[in-house]
Formats: sequence, structure tokens, C-alpha cells
Amino acid sequence: MTTYLEPIEGQLLLSNPYQAACMGVTTLSLHEIVGNPLCVASDDGRKVYNQIVAALRVGRKIVVSFRNVTFLAAAFLHTAFGQLYGSFPEEDIRANIQLTDIEPDDLILLERVVDSAKACLEDPGRFKETIRNVLEEDDDF
Repeated sequence: MTTYLEPIEGQLLLSNPYQAACMGVTTLSLHEIVGNPLCVASDDGRKVYNQIVAALRVGRKIVVSFRNVTFLAAAFLHTAFGQLYGSFPEEDIRANIQLTDIEPDDLILLERVVDSAKACLEDPGRFKETIRNVLEEDDDF
């Protein structure tokens, strides 16, 4: 599986907010944006997405901290990160967004979400057909 958003080990790249701001780096703490350790709702993902988009549009690099996040849901990740692939080239995302303090299992989930989002964007018709088939199978029960 390919990692589309590169994790970094340990602490944030720049722990001094003034130094980070001067170097064009925006640090986003999911825990602070969401307000609790549970990153599950699409609405909360939208808050993260909006902040990432705002930083990317002004040419800033972004470090996303997963510190103090105890649970991640695919819906949150899709809205926060998956939708970026519909707005920016993958190269820009890879070059400008780094992750820190993300658990290995959460990184795997994020990679799956990103893969799904990219597949949907590449062939929306096939994706809709798959969803329709799954829903039809559920009706058989």
C-alpha cells in the first residue's frame, strides 16, 4: 500500500509556533480542531479539510498532528483527507502535508480511505455502480 501523506516520527517538526509560522508551516492538531479525542463525524472532518485547503492555497506546508486522538472513523478521514484529491494534485498533497503522532493502524485506515477516494474520483460511474449493487444485495435480506 502506498502512503499518500507521509508520516513523520516523534514530535512536530517545529515545536516553536513562531518559528513554524516564519517558515511557512501550519501545524494542525486534530484533537484541538475537533475538541475531543474522537475523530468520527464528517462535520469535524470538514473543519480539518477547510483548514488544510486554506493553508495549501496560500502555499504553506502543513503538519497534521494526531496526538491525543483515540479513535478515527473512515467518514472523518474521507472528508478531512480523501476529498483533498478532488481539489489538489496528488504531488502537491504529498509535498506539502505531513502527519505526526499517527498510530500504524490509523495510518493503514487512512491509506485505505485515500485509495477509495482516488478510485472514486478516477471512475465515478464504476463507484456508483458498486454502491448500487451493494445496496441491492442488502435488499435481499
